[in-house]
Amino acid sequence: MIWEELKRALETLSLEGPVTLAEIRDRHRCLIKKFHPDAGGAEDGRIREINAAYRILSEYCREYRFSFTREEFLDQNPEERLRQQFANSVVWGREK
Repeated sequence: MIWEELKRALETLSLEGPVTLAEIRDRHRCLIKKFHPDAGGAEDGRIREINAAYRILSEYCREYRFSFTREEFLDQNPEERLRQQFANSVVWGREK
């Protein structure tokens, strides 16, 4: 897989920015319902493009290696970072 393929797949599914696997699945389902020939979708090739884009994104996510470090967790959960940073502060949370 190359960057251009990944970028084209995101454009095909109209996705941008950080997205979850659930958002990718939901967008795929929505587009399939919209363009499916049984639902009155006129473009036959569009279904193939949508399915190919979904396969590319699914493959990318399946092969992605997740980091379960504390720092990565805090990057993904900024509220927890703030809670840990200020939880013991008298001004922000801890009582005297």
